[in-house]
Amino acid sequence: MLHDLQKTQEMNNMTAYIIFTRENSIQDEKAMDQYSTMTRQAPKDPNLKPLVIYGDVRSLEGSTPDGVIILQFPDREKAESWYFSEDYQKAIPWRKKAADYRAFIVDGLG
Repeated sequence: MLHDLQKTQEMNNMTAYIIFTRENSIQDEKAMDQYSTMTRQAPKDPNLKPLVIYGDVRSLEGSTPDGVIILQFPDREKAESWYFSEDYQKAIPWRKKAADYRAFIVDGLG
């Protein structure tokens, strides 16, 4: 039982990444501008560390997304707190209107 508790605590302390993939080109530039404005104006989260913001993408397998964003957080709880924050939730509809995205959280190794 103690071992299971330690494993749970270790998982809770793992670095977490939120990854966004834009699946095709932007369909609504005004909506993307609004999304960008809203995310820039939101309070800065000291736990968020941008690692990739639409860098050059080369597919090794499968279809290539139009763009990729990778954000690093100290742990999953902080990643989810940022994603589900009131400010970010207000911006999401603009991103979804602008283009087709996928978003997911991935736990790191440590």
